[in-house]
Amino acid sequence: MKHIIKAQQFNKRNLSKLFSIAKEMDIIVKSGGSNILSHKVMATLFYEPSTRTRLSFESAMHKLGGEVITTESAREFSSSAKGETLEDSIRVIEGYADVIVLRHYESGAAKRAAMVSKTPIINAGDGSGQHPTQALLDIYTIKKELGEINGISVAMVGDLANGRTVRSLSYLLGKYEDIKIYFVTPEIVRMKQDIKAYLKRHNIQFFEENDLKKVCAKVDVVYQTRIQRERFGERVEDYEKAHGKYIISKEILDVMKKKSIIMHPLPRLDEIKSEVDSDPRAAYFRQAQNGLYIRMALLKMLLTS
Repeated sequence: MKHIIKAQQFNKRNLSKLFSIAKEMDIIVKSGGSNILSHKVMATLFYEPSTRTRLSFESAMHKLGGEVITTESAREFSSSAKGETLEDSIRVIEGYADVIVLRHYESGAAKRAAMVSKTPIINAGDGSGQHPTQALLDIYTIKKELGEINGISVAMVGDLANGRTVRSLSYLLGKYEDIKIYFVTPEIVRMKQDIKAYLKRHNIQFFEENDLKKVCAKVDVVYQTRIQRERFGERVEDYEKAHGKYIISKEILDVMKKKSIIMHPLPRLDEIKSEVDSDPRAAYFRQAQNGLYIRMALLKMLLTS
């Protein structure tokens, strides 16, 4: 595939291939890196703030011997501030780089960029649309932690209306068999109908629940997300209705299965208590580390095929 725009591009076969390459990347990192992308240049163009995604992509490129050119806060510190369109920015930057990693505040921006770019575009998050590389590292983490994806049950907790990570992960879970998903969320940020329709088409069982403790007692994965203040704009009252309702604490740990895991795309606010961090089921920092291996694998697949 030339561009990585949405999770639906991946099937079980190329997911399996990606996981195999990610394992190789883990070994490469531990051995000190590689030069397979020597003389290749990656541009990171981020119109929204990022820590893990931008730095893991940049680290991935460096560890494979490539170079990085970057702009952070491109909405403010690029020609976008002068009124340049995204399409024009991409047309210029493709002349400088072999791959462009784009994060944008508008849903669909990555697709727009791909339509005008001869250089591969990787969607690093577009508004409340999708975040495919996060979903890829999430599904890889589940496989790595549990040993299997078929037959698992997943609780998605928090801001499911605005959460591009849970949307993208839902698309990937739809590729597997005998999956159950429990949506645990405040009424105002429930999962949108397009994802529910997708899951129905792919025969994925899903349930909308209110009792976090009850759900956490029976699932294999608890995927917690933060309530995204930035997506509410001036609707402060709506944010307050959703914020702080579902929190992972020791009380939740006490009812969870011994071999289950807790995931979070990060950053977290107060939706996972720090007392949870030392529990072996807390997988979110291992999950973030897996992002390096997956993004290294993606860069290898795009730039060496």
